[in-house]
Amino acid sequence: MLPLIREGKDVVVLVSPVFPLRKYDVPLFKPAHFDGRYILHRIVKVKDGSYVIRGDNCISCEYGVKDEDIVGVLSAVVRGGKEISVSSFGYKAYSRFWCFIYPLRYVLKRFKGLLRRLFR
Repeated sequence: MLPLIREGKDVVVLVSPVFPLRKYDVPLFKPAHFDGRYILHRIVKVKDGSYVIRGDNCISCEYGVKDEDIVGVLSAVVRGGKEISVSSFGYKAYSRFWCFIYPLRYVLKRFKGLLRRLFR
């Protein structure tokens, strides 16, 4: 979930989920195709009883995540001793902006990958 959550530096506060979840919520879930790993990604679309989920630093999505796969929901991030609540104005602005610029991030990541392959 970079750039929001930095591994080894930030602490996440999780709460029990209250269903149905909404767009921009960040659930902790255990997908069927991963062996024992949990994933914390943002909901980008709710459709037909399942969720489309994508990490903030990812360009691919997880499809078909259901309520029974979800074990918790992000409530806050603690960074440098300061708690950032998901209900704060700054966090809401960040999450909406980050989802809004997804098409640009997608193109830039693909271009960066292409350049890497060309110059190896």
